[in-house]
Amino acid sequence: MTTLELGPDELLTTTRSVRKRLDLDRPVPLELVKECLEIALQSPSASNAQNWHFVVVTDADQRAAIGDYYRRAWQAYVESKYYAGNLFADDQARARVQTRVGDSASYLAERMGQVPVLVIPCIDAGKADLGTANQAGMWGSILPAAWSYMLAARARGLGSAWTTLHLNYEREIRELLGMPDTVHQGVLLPTAYFTGETFRPAPRQPLEQILHVDRW
Repeated sequence: MTTLELGPDELLTTTRSVRKRLDLDRPVPLELVKECLEIALQSPSASNAQNWHFVVVTDADQRAAIGDYYRRAWQAYVESKYYAGNLFADDQARARVQTRVGDSASYLAERMGQVPVLVIPCIDAGKADLGTANQAGMWGSILPAAWSYMLAARARGLGSAWTTLHLNYEREIRELLGMPDTVHQGVLLPTAYFTGETFRPAPRQPLEQILHVDRW
């Protein structure tokens, strides 16, 4: 498949969460998704266990069902005290940014079930104790792969968005998709061709505010 002419720095700094610019009408070839996942498999895995799984949902009815769960989770989130738009209400500059993000996130929440492909990276934890000491190793064995998938998708003209609100209904979605009880979902990556080419680095806080050399 043809990839975009992107250098590593540009790829890393312009892989954005795409919501409003996902093309909901253009089919995405499964082979292209598989190509991105082959790249994702080069990500680190604790003890090289490679106990990851990737559920790729293309069936219209299943996508619609997941979309319904996601929409319900989004509505609950917006009404909660944890909603970012509420957390930064006193910071006008940050509030303006969060308003734009919230608007695009709301747009996607209403259309999640229409996105051509939904990718759910998962980890099979078996009977492992998921206490605090094991969290970094477990999630560190699937989340880098999910990010690598997004980078590979971006390089191939596909957009995606990092979303986790579906986890409010993880059990229901597990049953919907026939997943074993030992398999835990890490993230939901809606995937579609994107429209427009104006991707650029996002505003971020200055490095100096968060950098600690030798000591805190």
